[in-house]
Amino acid sequence: MNKLLVITGLVALLALSAESFRMPRQAEEEQGTLTKITGTIRSYYDNAVNTATGYLDSIKGLKLEEKAKNIYTDTTTVVSTYAGILHDQMYHIIYQK
Repeated sequence: MNKLLVITGLVALLALSAESFRMPRQAEEEQGTLTKITGTIRSYYDNAVNTATGYLDSIKGLKLEEKAKNIYTDTTTVVSTYAGILHDQMYHIIYQK
């Protein structure tokens, strides 16, 4: 019984002394210089990314890819037509009867 009483007393003392080592809570500190710099750089980066995304969306809105494909198709059609005409002319010049 005495051992149980001694152990209980030691545990109580340990609990009381452990509370005195507790760190007090600190209030939120103001932002430090590094945090301000990081936040500013991050906002500039986000702004740049948003601007670039806006430019890309406006370019896609102009449908430049579709226009480029149409120009390529028209150009290849015209070139193949004139190449065929030139081929026929050369054939008739070389192989005259």
